[in-house]
Amino acid sequence: MSLHADPLVEIPARTADLIRIILPKGNTIPQLRDCFGTVYHDDQFRAPHPTRGQPAYAPWRLALVTVFPFLEHLSDRQAAEHVRTRLDWKYALALELEDLGFHSSVLSEFRARLVTADQGEVLFNTFLQICRDHHLLNVGRQRTDSPHVLARMRFLHRRELIGETLRVALDDLATIVPDALCRVAPSAWWTRYGRRVEEGNLPHSESARTALAQTIGQDGFFLMASLLNDPDLNILLHRPAVEALRRVWLQQFQRDDSGDGSL
Repeated sequence: MSLHADPLVEIPARTADLIRIILPKGNTIPQLRDCFGTVYHDDQFRAPHPTRGQPAYAPWRLALVTVFPFLEHLSDRQAAEHVRTRLDWKYALALELEDLGFHSSVLSEFRARLVTADQGEVLFNTFLQICRDHHLLNVGRQRTDSPHVLARMRFLHRRELIGETLRVALDDLATIVPDALCRVAPSAWWTRYGRRVEEGNLPHSESARTALAQTIGQDGFFLMASLLNDPDLNILLHRPAVEALRRVWLQQFQRDDSGDGSL
């Protein structure tokens, strides 16, 4: 998906008029839009996107949809549904009432692009700066435990990233070569990747989470090796979802002499 940045559009008149009728006092999402504007702009995300190819869904919208779920503890699937059905989200994203949004996998792909381009902190830093500009945060000393907390958050996000990247790749292959995937994939994969890999679905203990991350890494390497070693499946290595898998694994894992990957 390529990035062709367009000027940020105004909120459609019908969307704005309807939200004033239904939510005359507003709620958090419209208030964020009215106070902060669009927050992000497409040029911030030019690096993760090629300049040629099918145009990508507006990155500034995907950035907001990546942030909004933290306010309501939503999964990607629920967030994508809110884009289609929630008037306040359409208002914040400057969408027409009839806009159907995008598939939930687009959010996972967007995050993978940010990580691959080492822009994972753009979302947080931009939002933080806007809060500072609006005098919503006081500048003070950093707590001594902050680096520890941030490190744990980063590791958690990495686990979700690798799990979701592999799940999206498997979903994509299942629609193209279901029979071949059934031959390649161990039966345990259908349970492991049958639902979203996110915080609510991760094991509770730290040791189990670490073991799961290592297992996901081995599964990803196994899948790519299976596609590489089968001449009939080689072409699938160029599928966008599989290519995203390869890039994320290159960044997130190191392989030892035995071929196992460590996070």
